Amino acid sequence: MDFAWTEEQAAFRKEVLRFAKEELKGDVIERDRKEEFPKDLWEKCAKFGIQGLPIPTEYGGGGADTLTTVCALEALGYGCADNGLLFSINAHMWSSEIPIWNFGTEAQKRKYLPGLVSGGIGLHAMTEPGSGSDAYSLKTRAEKKGDKYILNGSKTFSSNAPDADVTIVFANLDPSRGPNGVTAFLVDKGTPGFSVGKKLHKMGLRTSPMAELSLQDCEIPVENLLGKEFGGQAVFTSSMEWERICILASHLGAMQRIMETCIKYAKERKQFGEPIGKFPAINNKIADMDIRLETGRLALYKAAWLKSQGRHPIREASIAKLYVSEACIKSCLEAIQLHGGYGYMVEYELERELRDAIAGTIYSGTSEVHRVIISSYYGL
Repeated sequence: MDFAWTEEQAAFRKEVLRFAKEELKGDVIERDRKEEFPKDLWEKCAKFGIQGLPIPTEYGGGGADTLTTVCALEALGYGCADNGLLFSINAHMWSSEIPIWNFGTEAQKRKYLPGLVSGGIGLHAMTEPGSGSDAYSLKTRAEKKGDKYILNGSKTFSSNAPDADVTIVFANLDPSRGPNGVTAFLVDKGTPGFSVGKKLHKMGLRTSPMAELSLQDCEIPVENLLGKEFGGQAVFTSSMEWERICILASHLGAMQRIMETCIKYAKERKQFGEPIGKFPAINNKIADMDIRLETGRLALYKAAWLKSQGRHPIREASIAKLYVSEACIKSCLEAIQLHGGYGYMVEYELERELRDAIAGTIYSGTSEVHRVIISSYYGL
């Protein structure tokens, strides 16, 4: 592997950093407190080209390869402190754009992708009150009647749901097939029988909206079938492969930003007559942050490189997702400890970084699920 960025990638990374620092500012503390989704910043990101990064230019995207995409997302995570906004962008890209690009008909791609990359909002609805890690044990049902499908069921933990223009709903078309009966459907905002339920309030990522969804005799035309009947597993698996590689790239940027914050504080804060960074108990924490950051980069960029080579790095994606999510939490905890009482205060923003990071071990497959995936490659 070549560990150097090309001149084009390095220049683009620099431009993303500039954009994030200059355009994605604002009072994140207040937005987090009010649980406000910054739609204006979402639109700025779309105008810059973030949401369209991996989508082909013929559909309005940037046509970037996987490595360039994660390079940009890492820079975005470094320059923007609103982790909720970045999570929403990632959820949008990997759970709505990628499935439509990979499995949509040409008509579906032309209909949805240009809007999704230019400021529209999408999501997929998989999780239900009774299904989480056991993703395919769906209670939501689909029944074909003539030239329509009738959907009934409910979904929960649906990111972006309150503001979404289109939702990819997974439903079981034939319960006798079990997971093989799952099918994906495109459901437009305002479709009769499809409604957004109560807003969900979270520990972290509060600027990313989340809600429950309900489908009651919701009629979907046959042209809104995404992929094939009984092909829902393929749609979901493809989405998760992209997501598990890319969604934590912004965590790497955040980890670097947090480490640099700690270095600055360790040089300025004095106790017992000298900077606290001179004490091994403190500088060892910073060394460990650096080790976690570099190790996380190696794991994530290896998975991205394999994906860019046309491979399906399921194991490598799980390793990267598992390691980076847990490493980010450890670095956040160390940063709070290093700052002492100040680290516990809202105004220093480290407590929010920790709250936001914890979700990384749950979404896109829990840490426990990824350990099962990794160990399965050894016959366990």
